[in-house]
Amino acid sequence: MEKAVKIIDRYLEYFLITLMTAMVLNVLWQVITRFIFINPSTFTDELARYLLIWLGLLGASYVTGKQRHLSIDFFYSKINPQKKKYMQIIIQMLVLFFALIVMVIGGLNLVFQTFYLKQISASLQINLGFVYLVLPISGLLIIFYSVYNVFVILKKG
Repeated sequence: MEKAVKIIDRYLEYFLITLMTAMVLNVLWQVITRFIFINPSTFTDELARYLLIWLGLLGASYVTGKQRHLSIDFFYSKINPQKKKYMQIIIQMLVLFFALIVMVIGGLNLVFQTFYLKQISASLQINLGFVYLVLPISGLLIIFYSVYNVFVILKKG
């Protein structure tokens, strides 16, 4: 399972780097067309928004796998090591259930409704279902990483 995690990490890292590069180039193009050519590009604002959505949600999946997500550790720092293990497992299970219910089930429902209603973006003229598809994808990645994290916690003993 650890090999699968490393492979997913590597591909996710490259994809996130690609998204960030595309977003930087897109915003740079917007600035160039707006201030140098005095004719702002029509699609760059919308594309930057969609790239940011994908970057944010897939980035959240990545940091879940690295266990680097933000947390409030006030109570966590005050309990003994045995209870910390159980608290980590409970936290991972809560993250898993949130990802399953909100991101995967809710996200798939949103994607199917958007494709069914044929909602098209204003500038790019793409179906918004493709934009929203990142919700169930990130949810599945978070579930995968949460299950892996539980196994790692249990393995540490």
